[in-house]
Amino acid sequence: MGKREEAQKEKLHIMTEYERAHWANGQFLIAGLDEAGRGPLAGPVVAACVIMPKDDLILGIDDSKKISEKRREALYDIIIEKAIDYSVSVVDNKIIDEINILNAARMAFEKALSGLKTVPDHVYTDAMDIKTTLPYTSLIKGDAKVYTIAAASILAKVTRDRIMREIDKTYPQYLFAKHKGYGTKAHYDAIREYGILDIHRKTFLKKILGE
Repeated sequence: MGKREEAQKEKLHIMTEYERAHWANGQFLIAGLDEAGRGPLAGPVVAACVIMPKDDLILGIDDSKKISEKRREALYDIIIEKAIDYSVSVVDNKIIDEINILNAARMAFEKALSGLKTVPDHVYTDAMDIKTTLPYTSLIKGDAKVYTIAAASILAKVTRDRIMREIDKTYPQYLFAKHKGYGTKAHYDAIREYGILDIHRKTFLKKILGE
């Protein structure tokens, strides 16, 4: 076994600590919930919920922010293939402007959870309180601590990045494929030069709008 694989196996053991406690008690349907896109100036917030099998764990699963785009895309396909169940929800920028980003993210979490066909024994969320009758635990930085949350973070991030790359085809001058809607200098420069689009979050752009 190479050093890289050894390190990945050690990381996997750490990442499954919460799941293993449930597995030991006969609870095998553990769901992880996470979102991507809380901070950008444009586009939706996307949440994913996933239940992974205990006997077919995936090496390399981690917080999506710690993984390269290419690796996330590869892991996305593996997660989808191996998942017992998964669900992805998208809440658009207009709803974000209407109810604020925290409530929109919570809506995305709850929609993703309700989209499962399988009822989980326990749900782990990444720092989000949700309305559910199911037992759940909210953990700060859960995507770096819990295997299923990390898997969900990858599904959410890849889904959102794909949406932003599609938007980029319509508005190439905004460089959405590069910055994914986040507030980079290039993005602000494009807004000043070309204006605000329908996919922009107006409540995130009050200074530019002069409000």
